[in-house]
Amino acid sequence: QVQLVESGGGLVQAGDSLRVSCAASGGSASSLDMGWFRQAPGKEREFVAAISWSSSTTYYADSVQGRFTISRVNAANTLYLQMNSLKPEDTGVYYCAARPRDSRGRLYLGESDYDYWGQGTQVTVSS
Repeated sequence: QVQLVESGGGLVQAGDSLRVSCAASGGSASSLDMGWFRQAPGKEREFVAAISWSSSTTYYADSVQGRFTISRVNAANTLYLQMNSLKPEDTGVYYCAARPRDSRGRLYLGESDYDYWGQGTQVTVSS
C-alpha cells in the first residue's frame, strides 16, 4: 500500500516562493505517475500539476502555468512542487496524489483518476 506524506507548507507573503514535498513509501516511485491538487476554503479540490513516472511529461493548470514547477526524484521517492510568485488565491491545502503509471504516457487530471492521497499541507499566502 502506497503512503504519501506532504510537508513544507506554511505562511508566506504574496510574491514569495515556497516548495512543498511529498514522500512516498510502500512502493517504488518509478511505478507511479503523480500529481498535486489543492483545496481552497469553501471550494472543491482542484488539479494543480501532474508528472509522469519518468519526469518526461508534465502538465499544469492554467492558473499556475509559468509560476509552479512539478518535479520528482525517484531515487528518493519524493515529489516536489516549487511555487513562485505566489498569490493570495493560491491559498489552500495542497495534496499529493499517485496512481499506477500509464503505459501510454498519458497524464490524468481528475481526482478519481488517482488511487493514493496524502493528508495535505496548508499553504497560506497573505496579501
